[in-house]
Amino acid sequence: MWTPTEEEKYGVVICSFRGSVPQGLVLEIGETVQILEKCEGWYRGVSTKKPNVKGIFPANYIHLKKAIVSNRGQYETVVPLEDSIVTEVTATLQEWASLWKQLYVKHKVDLFYKLRHVMNELIDLRRQLLSGHLTQDQVREVKRHITVRLDWGNEHLGLDLVPRKDFEVVDADQISVSDLYKMHLSSRQSVQQSTSQVDTMRPRHGETCRIPVPHHFFLSLKSFTYNTIGEDTDVFFSLYDMREGKQISERFLVRLNKNGGPRNPEKIERMCALFTDLSSKDMKRDLYVVAHVIRIGRMLLNDSKKGPAHLHYRRPYGCAVLSILDVLQSLTELKEEKDFVLKVYTCNNESEWSQIHENIIRKSSAKYSAPSASHGLIISLQLLRGDMEQIRRENPMVFNRGLAITRKLGFPDVIMPGDIRNDLYLTLEKGDFERGGKSVQKNIEVTMYVLYADGEILKDCISLGSGEPNRSSYHSFVLYHSNSPRWGEIIKLPIPIDRFRGSHLRFEFRHCSTKDKGEKKLFGFAFSPLMRDDGTTLSDDIHELYVYKCDENSTFNNHALYLGLPCCKEDYNGCPNIPSSLIFQRSTKESFFISTQLSSTKLTQNVDLLALLKWKAFPDRIMDILGRLRHVSGEEIVKFLQDILDTLFVILDDNTEKYGLLVFQSLVFIINLLRDIKYFHFRPVMDTYIQKHFAGALAYKELIRCLKWYMDCSAELIRQDHIQEAMRALEYLFKFIVQSRILYSRATCGMEEEQFRSSIQELFQSIRFVLSLDSRNSETLLFTQAALLNSFPTIFDELLQMFTVQEVAEFVRGTLGSMPSTVHIGQSMDVVKLQSIARTVDSRLFSFSESRRILLPVVLHHIHLHLRQQKELLICSGILGSIFSIVKTSSLEADVMEEVEMMVESLLDVLLQTLLTIMSKSHAQEAGEYVSCLLSLLRQMCDTHYQHLLDNFQSKDELKEFLLKIFCVFRNLMKMSVFPRDWMVMRLLTSNIIVTTVQYLSSALHKNFTETDFDFKVWNSYFSLAVLFINQPSLQLEIITSTKRKKILDKYGDMRVMMAYELFSMWQNLGEHKIHFIPGMIGPFLGVTLVPQPEVRNIMIPIFHDMMDWEQRKNGNFKQVEAELIDKLDSMVSEGKGDESYRELFGLLDCMKGEETENKKIGCTVNLMNFYKSEINKEEMYIRYIHKLCDMHLQAENYTEAAFTLLLYCELLQWEERPLREFLHYPSQTEWQRKEGLCRKIIHYFNKGKSWEFGIPLCRELACQYESLYDYQSLSWIRKMEASYYDNIMEQQRLEPEFFRVGFYGRKFPFFLRNKEYVCRGHDYERLEAFQQRMLSEFPQAVAMQHPNHPDDTILQCDAQYLQIYAVTPIPDYVDVLQMDRVPDRVKSFYRVNNVRKFRYDRPFHKGPKDKENEFKSLWIERTTLTLTHSLPGISRWFEVERRELVEVSPLENAIQVVENKNQELRALISQYQHKQVHGNVNLLSMCLNGVIDAAVNGGIARYQEAFFDKDYITKHPGDAEKITQLKELMQEQVHVLGVGLAVHEKFVHPEMRPLHKKLIDQFQMMRASLYHEFPGLDKLSPACSGTSTPRGNVLASHSPMSPENIKMTHRHSPMNLMGTGRHSSSSLSSHTSSEAGNVVMLGDSSMGEAPEDLYHHMQLAYPNPRYQGSVTNVSVLSSSQASPSSSSLSSTHSAPSQMITSAPSSARGSPSLPDKYRHAREMMLLLPTHRDRPSSAMYPAAILENGQLPNFQRALFQQVVGACKPCSDPNLSVAEKAVPAAPSSWSLDSGAREAQPFLSAHTGCILAPPVPPRSLLHGHYSLHFDAFHHPLGDTPPALPARTLRKSPLHPIPASPTSPQSGLDGSNSTLSGSASSGVSSLSESNFGHSSEAPPRTDTMDSVPSQAWNADEDLEPPYLPVHYSLSESAVLDSIKAQPCRSHSAPGCVIPQDPMDPPALPPKPYHPRLPALEHDEGMLLREEAERPRGLHRKASLPPGSTKEEQARMAWEHSRGEQ
Repeated sequence: MWTPTEEEKYGVVICSFRGSVPQGLVLEIGETVQILEKCEGWYRGVSTKKPNVKGIFPANYIHLKKAIVSNRGQYETVVPLEDSIVTEVTATLQEWASLWKQLYVKHKVDLFYKLRHVMNELIDLRRQLLSGHLTQDQVREVKRHITVRLDWGNEHLGLDLVPRKDFEVVDADQISVSDLYKMHLSSRQSVQQSTSQVDTMRPRHGETCRIPVPHHFFLSLKSFTYNTIGEDTDVFFSLYDMREGKQISERFLVRLNKNGGPRNPEKIERMCALFTDLSSKDMKRDLYVVAHVIRIGRMLLNDSKKGPAHLHYRRPYGCAVLSILDVLQSLTELKEEKDFVLKVYTCNNESEWSQIHENIIRKSSAKYSAPSASHGLIISLQLLRGDMEQIRRENPMVFNRGLAITRKLGFPDVIMPGDIRNDLYLTLEKGDFERGGKSVQKNIEVTMYVLYADGEILKDCISLGSGEPNRSSYHSFVLYHSNSPRWGEIIKLPIPIDRFRGSHLRFEFRHCSTKDKGEKKLFGFAFSPLMRDDGTTLSDDIHELYVYKCDENSTFNNHALYLGLPCCKEDYNGCPNIPSSLIFQRSTKESFFISTQLSSTKLTQNVDLLALLKWKAFPDRIMDILGRLRHVSGEEIVKFLQDILDTLFVILDDNTEKYGLLVFQSLVFIINLLRDIKYFHFRPVMDTYIQKHFAGALAYKELIRCLKWYMDCSAELIRQDHIQEAMRALEYLFKFIVQSRILYSRATCGMEEEQFRSSIQELFQSIRFVLSLDSRNSETLLFTQAALLNSFPTIFDELLQMFTVQEVAEFVRGTLGSMPSTVHIGQSMDVVKLQSIARTVDSRLFSFSESRRILLPVVLHHIHLHLRQQKELLICSGILGSIFSIVKTSSLEADVMEEVEMMVESLLDVLLQTLLTIMSKSHAQEAGEYVSCLLSLLRQMCDTHYQHLLDNFQSKDELKEFLLKIFCVFRNLMKMSVFPRDWMVMRLLTSNIIVTTVQYLSSALHKNFTETDFDFKVWNSYFSLAVLFINQPSLQLEIITSTKRKKILDKYGDMRVMMAYELFSMWQNLGEHKIHFIPGMIGPFLGVTLVPQPEVRNIMIPIFHDMMDWEQRKNGNFKQVEAELIDKLDSMVSEGKGDESYRELFGLLDCMKGEETENKKIGCTVNLMNFYKSEINKEEMYIRYIHKLCDMHLQAENYTEAAFTLLLYCELLQWEERPLREFLHYPSQTEWQRKEGLCRKIIHYFNKGKSWEFGIPLCRELACQYESLYDYQSLSWIRKMEASYYDNIMEQQRLEPEFFRVGFYGRKFPFFLRNKEYVCRGHDYERLEAFQQRMLSEFPQAVAMQHPNHPDDTILQCDAQYLQIYAVTPIPDYVDVLQMDRVPDRVKSFYRVNNVRKFRYDRPFHKGPKDKENEFKSLWIERTTLTLTHSLPGISRWFEVERRELVEVSPLENAIQVVENKNQELRALISQYQHKQVHGNVNLLSMCLNGVIDAAVNGGIARYQEAFFDKDYITKHPGDAEKITQLKELMQEQVHVLGVGLAVHEKFVHPEMRPLHKKLIDQFQMMRASLYHEFPGLDKLSPACSGTSTPRGNVLASHSPMSPENIKMTHRHSPMNLMGTGRHSSSSLSSHTSSEAGNVVMLGDSSMGEAPEDLYHHMQLAYPNPRYQGSVTNVSVLSSSQASPSSSSLSSTHSAPSQMITSAPSSARGSPSLPDKYRHAREMMLLLPTHRDRPSSAMYPAAILENGQLPNFQRALFQQVVGACKPCSDPNLSVAEKAVPAAPSSWSLDSGAREAQPFLSAHTGCILAPPVPPRSLLHGHYSLHFDAFHHPLGDTPPALPARTLRKSPLHPIPASPTSPQSGLDGSNSTLSGSASSGVSSLSESNFGHSSEAPPRTDTMDSVPSQAWNADEDLEPPYLPVHYSLSESAVLDSIKAQPCRSHSAPGCVIPQDPMDPPALPPKPYHPRLPALEHDEGMLLREEAERPRGLHRKASLPPGSTKEEQARMAWEHSRGEQ
């Protein structure tokens, strides 16, 4: 049974639970749970992550924790009973976890690893806290470390700053806003410094200042590397101050043996010391670590004779130094030990040994030397900070190593009470001794003993250095042969205090002989007592001691014998009558010098101090003794503080009248001494003395009297130093006064109470008197007043012991009130006065409400004065902060209401004014302080306060001014961001206070300024504030975590909703005045609706309805509201504001965000423009967007589109004189002027875009206007402009753009693109790959679709982005222009690609079973026609597809189109040669003829015959009879055209190329023979092929150009003609002459029988000039054995623009793989004569075979380039694909090319031949640079591909299959079974087994190529046409042609029966050439010949034709 839990309320999940049972609660390890019920090992409860979901979980999965349960029952809350900082660490780590992973994703690796380290540290610190094993100090330290790390991580992750007090998070509700502000500041500083967190509250005035932190150096000797001493050594370390020239520390001694190890084995790894008590001042001194090395051994190191071996002397060896300043920085940063090597130098002259360290530091290298590079001391140093207790606690390991504490010489900066010390430091300075009859100087050793009064030698009272035990005697080191030795050695004498008096020092001098005996001979001694007769110790000075003679026989047993002698000069002066008969005689010529320094807390060297302490011995000298106390050093006074104070008060009691003032002065001196930082810590000693030891019960009377006397004198005396000192000592003087009175009262049971009170009141009157004096003219008096004010607040606590709170408060009020106001005193006094007030406010007195009632008015008065004058703002803010802090903590008391009322009246207005001034100057810190003060005050105010405030205003003007001020401050507060972004707690509290205040004030606004007194300014200010408030970033809860959002909502609610309701309510209260805010507030209110809070939106929307309603009432419409709404919405959403749902409402605007790409912006702008135009007819916004769009186009250099865009505005204007206002950048002008300016600008843009045809109508329109106005100057200008445009059309080259169809599929696309398709006009030179890459970069999330099939619903509805891109072919509208013969191709090319609205692409497929023998029987074409919404070009580079039409073209119709297109191409090319437009270059004609004839001979036409002339086909397709007849006629026509072409070829062919011509003739005969059986009369049709030669034949062959009728053999409206006349893409079937100028296509076949070496030879001989080698760029090599239709896989088609004078090679158009060395050659091709650029698909290489094999060099090339890429082994193919059998050749019309016929063109430099395709090469064709063939044949030339197989890293996007190319040379796509397309790649697919269009598996890379154009003539555009007949006759003969419209293919259904199908017009229409008489006859004969098909008959009668052809043929044979 489930029972409620009693104890088990809270726990942590220690094992994840999957909730696998019914009602199971899914839990992750680490989650916390609240337990509600339990039952048999199971708990029921909730996870704190999801408090709404209850469930059960196993009890043993939970670790229980203690918790506090409140409100037990259904709605109980549980808070874990653990340290709050542990809870914070847990929550913070959970929040960091997800953010930490994101750092890695965002590549912020450095922060990622730092944060990981900090998180691990926090986990460890949290574990330490939870362990419960730490002391309180350790807990505090751990918490400090935790908070520093938490704040650091929060700052670096952009999280909120957490305000803390004592390391715990503060509750903002429990403290004042001022304190909260200071805590934020403190937390920010601690984060920035990353040091210990200081107390977050501002220290109260009067608090003790910080103790200076002492520094300590830890030094450890690691080793001493010496190898030449071989003796024991003593190493002394000390700290030396170079500037002062003295040692500042004791010495640290390390005793080493001769091996370099410690002499005491226990010292191993323990040779370390701590140099203590270095102040911050010491750390700035020029300090050095100095090491002196003293060896212990022979007299001379290298001379064994000098001295016996058994005697050891201390001898100087060397010294080493290390500058602390140099290493201090690294030590400070490192915070651990760091090693240093100190080089040891020896002294060159022993007499200078005492100065060796100075010489080394000064680098006086002449005085020292380095004995060996190996000598050195290795030490480690570490800098430690803190007092000794802290050091011991933090570094226990250091103290466990036998650490030697090495103290500073003298006292540290801070002397701590209880620090007992009694050390005398003696320095052996120098001596001067006689030679004593010796030939050499002495080796002197000094021995020292400390002896007590009874002659006993004191044990262990001599210390050579720390680290070694004390000893009883001291032996100095010996300087060799020196009678004036200088030692400079410091010895410490730690003599017990009780033995000090009566002890003395004895120094014995011995000469150390180096003779064999090696004796040490005593020759003298000196002595010195430690304490003088007057009780003072030896003074700190250099003392010259007398040297007395003696010898070894002298005895010192009776020390009295010499103690009576004078020890020094002072001693001798004291006792001049010394008998000379004593046994010890003074050596007058010898002297000995020592210096001493006493560091003792018990002994004094001061005579005056001793005299004071023993004053009773000198009663007559008391006045003098008290006067001399001021000259005693502070150290001496604090040592004897209690004794001195006792003495002073005893003297005071002894004679008050006589000594009172002197004792008072002495007391003041001592009190002020304790104010010194050095003795600050003796104040507790003074406090203890006053509380426990002070006994002067009568002293208060004299102290009050003296103090009052000082006060009263201050007005008269000029020198007031002693008065100022007394003022500074006020605190302790009052402590003595009060304690004395207490003692007296206690002793007398309260007698004289009234006298005491009156004396205190009199004293305060004197204080007020001093403060009221005018000190402006007296600087001395100013200092006195300042001293008094500084000390005054310190006496309150003492007074409270004797007086009530009210009494003390009255004293203080009177005193503060006596101070002059601000205007009467100087600024320095202002500061002191305010500081005094600040200390008063911080004092205990002010915490009592009784005293505040008295003191607050005077405090507020002074603050008010300062704020009015804007003086001392920071101090004032501090005082106010303290007041608000006290008021907040006392807010439960009833008196607080009154205090707040007082502050509101005094401060609120001046605070607002101050804030406005500060904010205008942008003083951030002051602004923050005062904002917190204002918010504190507003927060304390309640209804009553607001009511009183509003009632107190005398007039509405005052109220208005107040409201404007406070609204302005609030607005600035939100705009200026006074508080940083991460101060979330502060910002939320601020918002809460603002919304509360506004709710109070809004009623006053409504009440006073609505009806007759309506004030727009106040209301506008209010609305602006409300809008700003709701839009605050800190209130946008949607962007923060759910946990934080819940906390905020629980605490404050959604303040945006609160303010929105307030705003709505106030709007409703406006009534009829609402009209004043229409349309001004529409924009701001709309900004509020951008907030992603549904409730706020619901509140605001009715306001807009209301606005419309009010405007409708006033104006009868709401156009203003409508206009403003649309305008503001537009700009807001364009800037990317609003959430997803908001932008969805305005999808048109969605892409206008600043970061979007230019294309998207243009698209959005077009949509918006149409929206404004069509949907709401808002003309002004429409025009604005026209100009916005125009600017975008100009920025993208889309000049044509920019012109079309501006044209929209131009069309809105009329040629009228109506005046127009200033608008956008247009000035005020007439409509005519504006339209004229627009027209000129548009014409200019059309010119820049090279769209002159569009500009010409505008020129004419302007010309018409100018002409009507007789403005001939402008008319002349515009006519010249028009003429120049005509010139440009004919002379300047223009690039034909590519067109690409783009489909945007998926729901992730913007609203206006989603699941739509567009056609885009590409940039100049932009190929499919480049366009594809551009689109993918604009939509980086998009996936490129790899097939052209229309996507299904799964793609359309998925949450992704799919792009489908392929090239399409334009279908021009101006078909008539394109069919006109006399129109130059430059003109036609414009109409092919401009004003185009329809586009198409083709896709081949097999319908029904595929015939493997002849696949053309089943090869169909799927033709898709796209119709756009607008023509291209237009106002955008792309428009949406409006309609799709899909038709299927049958195989027979396909064949008709192919043959007809080829015929058309041949006619055009032949015509060019007849007009001599190609200037004798027969190369193109040779290639074209060779391609058609060769293909026909080898089965091209034969395949069509097999497919469509077969009886079975005719039987099965009876309806195709007419089409079959048409195909036959086209074949006959082709034979005729070929015949004429051969005749022309014979005329122009180069003699060396005659073999080629012969071969063509032979193959043509074979072609005729192959067709003979099909067409019996065919041999009569072609005179060029007959064997006889006649003169007429010669005439025909040589001179007769083709007749117009021969050329125009197809009706111009025939659908086949229309299909063939556009820009077509060729396929692989179409073995088209290479589309790239410079491509060489070498053809080969497995059955080739003749080797082409002779042809290759021809090439070398005919064109040896290497100039052309650069032009011949590509050689394609391919073996063609058997090809399938799909082997022509649709490579992308890119037709070069026909406007160019030469065809631009594909590489010149940005192909990325073109080698730089060839790029210039391709660019040069632009300058050469050209052919009509024709699109072509992949140029398939063909290998040249020799006896069925590849020639050697080609075989090598083939192996290198093609061999590894055969389809059967293509790694890109699947197994299934590799298994597909090869289909029969789709090249049946042209696969019979047995020989390659390479030609080098003098003009184009290219070798062209129709290629034969191989089996499907899935990687595209493999091209070799022609340079490869210039190597010797035996070499294997390098294979240099023309293009890389992969153009870009992007996956290629398939282009669309495009229209068939005309011609039988393989340039027809449909014939081959595949259409060339703009799709990047399509893979091999087998069409043989499907009746429907198969799916595409496109993988093959495109190999784009350029087409050439045979249409473009190079002669002048308008040559006159000469006729040998009359012109009319010829024209009549043309008109006589029978004509009918040919029906469309069976499956093509035209849209409109009245119009021809929308297919491209003919591209090739040569103009009518000049005809000779015979040719005219031919025309007439042809006109009379009937034709079977309904198209224009153009073939002449058979006999005539046969004769002409025969004559031409015989003529050519004869010449050969």
